[in-house]
Amino acid sequence: MNTQDEVSLESARARAMEVRALYEDIERQINGQVWTLHELMLGFSNDVGTVGRLLLAHDGTWNIDGDVDALLRHKLSESLWWVIVIAERLGIDITDAYTQTMNQIEATISPRS
Repeated sequence: MNTQDEVSLESARARAMEVRALYEDIERQINGQVWTLHELMLGFSNDVGTVGRLLLAHDGTWNIDGDVDALLRHKLSESLWWVIVIAERLGIDITDAYTQTMNQIEATISPRS
């Protein structure tokens, strides 16, 4: 059920690309070009590593300054942003891909009637 505050995957994709366009403006100013796919992947990989450290902090096995739950919310959301941006760069309809993938997984693991 969608409430006013919830975001659909399609609206998340549109918003992610709006934010990506702002980054691309900065990249053009600084570097004269937008990030390559490989640079995007490096940014994503860095954030995934941070999520790993935050999970350790959440479990009490890694010391991090700040609100671990707030940092996890931020980095997990940012990681979703990276996935959307990379999918868009590759020409993948992430909404369709997600739906198909979840349907395939569900068909594989659902108890047989």
